[in-house]
Amino acid sequence: MLTLKNISFDVPADKGEIGIIRDISLEVGDDQFVVITGPNGGGKSTLARLIAGVEKPTSGRIYFDGEDITEKSITDRANMGISYAFQQPVRFKGVQVLDLIRLAAKKRLSAADACQYLSEVGLCAKDYINREVNASLSGGELKRIEIATVLARSSRLAVFDEPEAGIDLWSFQNLIQVFERMRNQTHGSIVIISHQERILNIADKIIVIADGRVTKSGPKEEILPEILGTASAVDACKFYQEDK
Repeated sequence: MLTLKNISFDVPADKGEIGIIRDISLEVGDDQFVVITGPNGGGKSTLARLIAGVEKPTSGRIYFDGEDITEKSITDRANMGISYAFQQPVRFKGVQVLDLIRLAAKKRLSAADACQYLSEVGLCAKDYINREVNASLSGGELKRIEIATVLARSSRLAVFDEPEAGIDLWSFQNLIQVFERMRNQTHGSIVIISHQERILNIADKIIVIADGRVTKSGPKEEILPEILGTASAVDACKFYQEDK
C-alpha cells in the first residue's frame, strides 16, 4: 500500500536549515488502521502533508502500491485514491455542501444519498445540505463536513490530521463510531494523526513520532501499554488531551 523510505523534510532557518522530519521509514499495509501519535511539535502533521502531497520531502521516496509518487501533486494522489482531511478544513465561498460531496464522490449523487454521508458524521442533513462551505460554518462543522467528503470518496488511503480538533464531545464519540465503521466496512487503509487514547484504542498499528523521528512502531497491543506504562503524568497530558 504505502511505503516511506528515508523521508526527511527541512525548512529554511537563519542559520542553515531545520530538520522537521528526520530519515523516517515506515509502511502502511492494505486494509490497515494506523494512528500516528507523539508529543506536540514532533512532526506528525508535517508527515501527513508529505503523504498527501501538500509538501515534498527534502530527501527520500514515497511509494503507493509500488509506484513512486514522491513528485506527484496532491491532485495526482487524490486521483490515485489518496484522501487527506486537513487539521484546519478549507472554506469554499459559493460552494454548497451538496456540491462538495458530489465532487468528492465524482458522481451526481441525489440529495438523499449526500445527506446520508452528513448523517454519518452527526450532522442533521436538512440543515446543512444547501449551505455554503464558508465562514458561516464553525470549525467543528467544517471538520465533520470534510470527513463526510472523505467517506463519499471511498479512498484506498484516507489520511486524517487530528480529526477531533475543534469538535464537541458528543461529536467526538460519534466520530469514533465513524472510524470503526470505516475500518470494518471499507477495503481501504486509514492513517490518523491523533493524541486521543480512544482513537489509539481502535488502531491496528501505532507509530510514535518525536523530534521528527519514529521512536516506537508496532501493533496496538504492544505499543499502547508501553506508552501508558512509561509516560509521566505530564507526558500523558500531552499525549491524551481530552475535549472539554
